[in-house]
This record gives sequence, structure tokens and C-alpha cells, in this order.
Amino acid sequence: MRRTRPRRRAARAGDRLRLHRRAGIPVWVALLWRAVLVFVLIGIALAVHWFDRDGLRDNVDGHISFVDVLYFTMITVTTVGYGDIIPVTPQARLFDTFVVTPIRLFVWLIFLGTAYDFLLKRIWEKWRMSLIQDRLQDHVVVAGFGRSGAGAVKELIRRGADPACIVAIDLNEDDLREAEELGVAVLAADATRDATLEAVKAPRARAIIVAAGRDDTSILIVLTARRMAPHVPISVSIRSHDNEPLAHQAGADTVINPTSFAGLLLAGSTHGPAIADYLADLAAASGRVALREREVTPDEVGRPLSGIATGKGLRVQRGDHVYGFWDDEAERLAPGDRVVEVVRGQPD
Repeated sequence: MRRTRPRRRAARAGDRLRLHRRAGIPVWVALLWRAVLVFVLIGIALAVHWFDRDGLRDNVDGHISFVDVLYFTMITVTTVGYGDIIPVTPQARLFDTFVVTPIRLFVWLIFLGTAYDFLLKRIWEKWRMSLIQDRLQDHVVVAGFGRSGAGAVKELIRRGADPACIVAIDLNEDDLREAEELGVAVLAADATRDATLEAVKAPRARAIIVAAGRDDTSILIVLTARRMAPHVPISVSIRSHDNEPLAHQAGADTVINPTSFAGLLLAGSTHGPAIADYLADLAAASGRVALREREVTPDEVGRPLSGIATGKGLRVQRGDHVYGFWDDEAERLAPGDRVVEVVRGQPD
């Protein structure tokens, strides 16, 4: 993981790692506006009592001061009512009946709502996230939410993935905050640790994306994830061409080199801008064309790759071998084959 900005403190080995998601509004904002609302409501009652202080009677000394009005307002709003100061005029009694009583109810509702939000609701949310974590299934784990990881998550969401089914792991405070803004579940932990991948239920994931920002860290995450989740597809971003074989040996199914891909686009543009445009079109969710990988259907078994009806077949993955549409092996599809095809995209 990148460590150039402030980091969240990783959980200790004995702690239970827990997911969390972005709250609706910051805690201090919620407390502030509720406190302001309470003071405004009490201020209204205080102001009217002061201007209508002749409608009050002090049974102790017979004199109504500002302190007496403040005291009477507070004990009235809080429903204490000692009886030493009482409203005696119809106007004062009507004000207490139709204005102070609703204010009293609103103040108590605010207090109860605050207690619910900051005690009961947070306990409930913690329990709910724990339940979600325990039931994680068919989700996408993103180890490292830097530039590449964030780009991958945004592209997944653009392609229709539910943010609630994506879990981002990182130690960087700013990166996790960005992930929370996207609506994904986040975990502040070290993705190279077994406990971290166990916490996000890596063996039950649909896919694992590794983009730690450093090749050595990414390869170590791949090793850990492959040992824990032997059948889950793992994709990793590797910066150095020399480290690509190591990533494959560590267990990555797909190794992406952002620099090499950019080089492909740049090199393609020298042979015509349409080539680079088409490659970018294939890679983007909003492109006019899209690549799709799938398993052949029973109806397609025995047919040539060029005969599939869902798109333009490009290659066949048969076990450990890959065949292009020009190869003889692609003339007859077999059970278990996976085809890569070009299909119509869904441009915005």
C-alpha cells in the first residue's frame, strides 16, 4: 500500500476486523444542528415569557426577574414544574398550552432522536455491518484503493456493479474516504495478512483485484490470496514488466501493466487514430463496443467460433491453451470452452 499520506491505524492481531460504510452526515454536523434547534426553540419560549412576564406570578417574592423567567422557561420545557412560578393570565396560559407544550415535545424528540442516532443506531449499524461481513458472498475484493484500485471500482460501478458488493482494503485514510463516498464497504487493514483476507471472506469472493501501488506488495497480496482462495480469479496491476512473470507465478490469473497498456494506445495511434480509439472503446464501459468472456452454451458445442450468435468471437480458452478465430481448434467449440467475444456496448 502507498504510505505517503496519513494512514488509518491497522487493527491489532487479536482484534476483529470490521467493515464500515460512509455515514449520511458527519457526527459533529448532526450534533451541531440539533443543538442549534434546541436553543432556538427554548429561545422562542424564553423571549415570549419575558415580554409577557406580567402574566407570571412568583409565589416566593412576588417579583419576576429575567432569572425567574429563564428558570420558569427551563423547568416548563423540561416538564419539572415546581409551582413556585405559575402563569396567571389567560394569555400566558394559552401560550404555555399551544406553544410551550409543542416546544417541549420537540425538544424531547430531539433528545430521544440524538440518543437513538448516536447510541442505538450505531450499535445497530455495527451489528448490521457485522452481519453483512459474515454473509459476504459473490463480492469483489479490491486490495489497494489508490489510483488504479479507485479506477477499477469506478469502472465496475459504471458497468452496473452494486457498490454494496464491493469491499475496498487499504491503510490510507484519504483513499478509504474516497471509497466510502462511492458507497463501497471499506476495511482499514493490511491486505497482505491472512486475517484481513479472512475478514472480507476472500474464498467466497467473485473476484479479487490487487492494486497496492508497489509491485512487491501486490505480489505478496496475490500469494496470500491465492493460498486462501485457490479458485477465485485474481487480477493484479504490475508496474514493472520484469515483475509480470512473478505475479503469474504467485497465482494471478490476469496481470495488467498500466504503462504497457498506455504504450499500446500510443503505438496504435501511430498507425491511425481509429485503432487507439477502438482500443479505448473496448476498455471503457461507455464504449460503443465491449469485450465479454463467457462459457460456451450447450447449443454452441460443435459449432465454429465464428458461428456464435451473441457477438463476434475472437478467441477460445480451452484449458491452458488459447486459440484465435483463425486457428483450426476454433472451428469446433467443446464443452468447458470459454470464448472472448466483441459485443455491442452501451454508450451513454
